[in-house]
Amino acid sequence: MPQVTSIGDGAGRARVGWQDRRVRVPKEAPLNSPRPAAVLFDMDGTLVDSEKLWDVALQELAAVYGGTLSAAARRAIVGTGMADAMRIVHDDLGQPERDPQASADWISARILDLFRTGLRWRPGALALLRAVRTAGIPTALVTSSGRPLVEVALDTLGRDSFDAVVCGDEVGDPKPHPEPYLTAARLLDVPIERCVAIEDSPTGVASALAAGAAVLAVPAEVPLPATDGVHQVESLTSADLELLAALLNR
Repeated sequence: MPQVTSIGDGAGRARVGWQDRRVRVPKEAPLNSPRPAAVLFDMDGTLVDSEKLWDVALQELAAVYGGTLSAAARRAIVGTGMADAMRIVHDDLGQPERDPQASADWISARILDLFRTGLRWRPGALALLRAVRTAGIPTALVTSSGRPLVEVALDTLGRDSFDAVVCGDEVGDPKPHPEPYLTAARLLDVPIERCVAIEDSPTGVASALAAGAAVLAVPAEVPLPATDGVHQVESLTSADLELLAALLNR
């Protein structure tokens, strides 16, 4: 289990998992451009194909409440924290009076079961993560998911794959606020302006941009508009260390 460090940021205190495992940088750098100081990975829809599992859980919850979640509401949920997601569900079903915490508890229990049996890597994600680690570049997992769910996901992702883990329930302001990415950079002791963030959702892209990171976007469930400072690829199979380095020099 990772140790937990409390961090004050002026807007509250964030509880963030920290794994103090710096990797050695090879003497021969494989890049023609200056390497990133760190690579910051989103989880759902970016590293793992978990959005389909969320679809299952959300639709099951809607059925429990006697309704069906609309496609528009499902798109709006992508990349949000749990509290916001439950409010969207309740409003979409016409039941705004429901308790967000009760719904969140139901979803959390169901999605934990689904993660244990059905979590799969997104195309190219594992190869890119391995390439970054092999190059000795620090990494962080920066996700809107809560710590209990992330602990299950790390059984697939690998607990040695990240030098820091920032979860949505361990920051004062989750995505699209910049705090999650700024927290990751502080934990890694690197300037956020020299980091590349990899995201799949508008909410996550907004968070990384606001923090000041270079952003690589790989849309999954929701199309992303063309945005200044954001480079899009259809799949992480086309991403490599040279591309990540080039993003910092745009």
